[in-house]
Amino acid sequence: MYLATLMLLGSGELGREFAIAAKRLGCRVIACDRYANAPAMQVADAAEVFSMLDGKALAAAVKKHKPDIIVPEIEAIDTATLAKLELDGWCVAPSAKAVQLTMNRDGIREFAASELGLTTSRYVFAESREQAIAAAAEVGLPCVVKPVMSSSGKGQTLAKTSDEVGAAWDYAVANMRGDRPRVIVEEFIKFDSEITLLTVATKDGVLFCTPIGHRQEGGDYRESWQPAALAEGALYSARHQARKVVEALGGYGIFGVEFFICGDKAIFSELSPRPHDTGMVTLISQTPNEFELHLRAVLGLPIPSIELAGPAASAVILASAESERFTFAGVAEALALGAPGCLVDLRLFAKPKTLKNRRMGIALARDATVDDAVARARSAAAKVTIHYGK
Repeated sequence: MYLATLMLLGSGELGREFAIAAKRLGCRVIACDRYANAPAMQVADAAEVFSMLDGKALAAAVKKHKPDIIVPEIEAIDTATLAKLELDGWCVAPSAKAVQLTMNRDGIREFAASELGLTTSRYVFAESREQAIAAAAEVGLPCVVKPVMSSSGKGQTLAKTSDEVGAAWDYAVANMRGDRPRVIVEEFIKFDSEITLLTVATKDGVLFCTPIGHRQEGGDYRESWQPAALAEGALYSARHQARKVVEALGGYGIFGVEFFICGDKAIFSELSPRPHDTGMVTLISQTPNEFELHLRAVLGLPIPSIELAGPAASAVILASAESERFTFAGVAEALALGAPGCLVDLRLFAKPKTLKNRRMGIALARDATVDDAVARARSAAAKVTIHYGK
């Protein structure tokens, strides 16, 4: 009856788009998250509510639903249980090792720099305020301070003085995930741009999407665009490093590999073994999109080509307050910004609750140039407003 049964660990907006792609190919989807009515649960065949850090609950859910493939969507997962499940014969996409090493920034950074020899910024880990200040003196000021485990860039600060480093430590610990107060203090790179190189590990080899540029505020993305302009040397370096790390992590699926670009040099920053938030631009920019690519890769299905439709961009729609009662306005006005040859679309995530600066949707645009697409996506996102208490 079903092509495969897939269990999503984390059911946010990325999980929702993956679930939609999976349903289109006749899969059964079990959506799991720590709260009820999460976005992916609304389009799934079944749902389970529990903390992904609860190993017993995770193992029980797998035993109950017997998925063909377990598909992590978030970082905060009991990776020891996930590794044991894999040893017991359950398939984890892309692999338990990939999820384990990328759950915390310290794991993937040490793996990339020390074991694989990738180009990274200077960095030091710290487990106290005093250690963070000493680490900043070692890597130099200004520096970036961020928790080793967080979501959507939360807890990240650019510190320019020793006093700011102490405040950055406090902010990082207050916004971290998990119960381990640990941060990474890293050299501030004066980069030309930041990119995400979506890298697809398949049974037939490694494929690359056209690089995606993005702009961040507070460690979280605000706009992304494709294609990102790169020097030929930087593109070659990014692809070489991305291939090296995904092959070392093992398994099949899409990896969001982030780099700082400095001229013809690509400096490895972070990696997510799953669809990437900046990659939501692929919902309008390319075929197959990143969710369809992830699905095909984990199922072992062919990917004959990845076709870019044209310059495109995404811009986020943020909440400004916390509420469980809210409505959206301005949807018609946003969509009216489209024109012949200039497509505009929206994705509203249907999250049951708003939080200040929580991403509640995105505007998507395709236009003649990247700059035009970014401007159109940003204008469309600004048209959508959230009204609270209704």
